[in-house]
Amino acid sequence: MSRVGKHPVAVPSGVEVQISGQTLSAKGSLGTLRLVVSNEVTAAIADGAVTIAPKNETKHARAMWGTTRALVNNMVNGVSKGFSVTLEINGVGYRAAVQGSTLNLQLGYSHDIAYPIPSDVNIVCERPTLIRVSGADRQRVGQIAAEIRAYRPPEPYKGKGVRYEGEYVRRKEGKKK
Repeated sequence: MSRVGKHPVAVPSGVEVQISGQTLSAKGSLGTLRLVVSNEVTAAIADGAVTIAPKNETKHARAMWGTTRALVNNMVNGVSKGFSVTLEINGVGYRAAVQGSTLNLQLGYSHDIAYPIPSDVNIVCERPTLIRVSGADRQRVGQIAAEIRAYRPPEPYKGKGVRYEGEYVRRKEGKKK
């Protein structure tokens, strides 16, 4: 039995959730998100909450029960509060700046990296060494943060590179003479 799927997703004020066929859509102050619900589960709206239930007792249906409930919860929280990921840049001369609709990264290469900012995500550089990626879709925000981090992941000897806020980089000892 799914422990996550049993709990209904509370819909806060200011968020409108609709079900049409297998498509569930949530509309809030930060935008609109859609989710195509799996054929293995059913979704229903009652008493200001979305409940998910499996159609049968197969292993796949029970797995999709909790997964679908978590995706619906992320949609509802995304359109009401939003999600954000903070990236820190460590290294001499490493910096980032937002210019128009591009994020310019200087990460120690011979060239600057121009990352185009998608329309559904907001990227802000509060300091030259701090990047904040925010938006309504949790998966999209995390994916874009991972793409930016992949340009120069943190290395274990000096700790230089782009890391998530609070990420621990295990350091190694250098060569001995």
